[in-house]
Amino acid sequence: MTPEAAAAAARPRVEGDREQEILDAALEVLADSGYDRLTMDAVAQRAKASKATLYRRWNSKATLVVEALARTKSVPEVPDTGDLRSDLLSTFCGHGGLTDHVTTATLGAVLTAVSTDPEFAREFRVQVVQPKARVSRTIFERARDRGELREDLDLDIVVPALAGIVLHRVFVFGETPDPALIQRAVDQIILPAVTPRASTPSSSHVAKNSRTSRK
Repeated sequence: MTPEAAAAAARPRVEGDREQEILDAALEVLADSGYDRLTMDAVAQRAKASKATLYRRWNSKATLVVEALARTKSVPEVPDTGDLRSDLLSTFCGHGGLTDHVTTATLGAVLTAVSTDPEFAREFRVQVVQPKARVSRTIFERARDRGELREDLDLDIVVPALAGIVLHRVFVFGETPDPALIQRAVDQIILPAVTPRASTPSSSHVAKNSRTSRK
């Protein structure tokens, strides 16, 4: 270990309120500038700290920003209302869900980084995306156990579908992610796709009814 590294390691670790102030500053700079233009210098200046202070705790802007996102975007508790529709609406329309403007604005600020910065993308998926995905998966697994879902349903495809639909409407079409949009997506797309198909009358039965109606 070099003398400089040893000296840095010996200095006190950033923690407690000071750590949270720096994380808050990182989110402020992210909101103002986007991830691509965010720098450790800018965060240090906003937090009134030295860049060396930041590097004692975070080795890159990717680790700093991801921890800030993970720390402030708490994972909601998994609702258990006994009904798939109610669970989905409770989760996606609540605090930290897709109707939360701060959540969608923050996601918009890091979309480019997910596709261009491998380190950021890896940490973001592990610390931010996966915990929320587990909530959605638990909702569908409970619905499956209650017999609400088709037996042949592929949960790997279904679990992220609602978020994908809503975020596409938000970022591509510029819609507001309000509860009405969530409800439309759940009622018109998700539930019809995942629930058991109603039995359809046989063709002979349909034909018989048709003949009867013409008499």
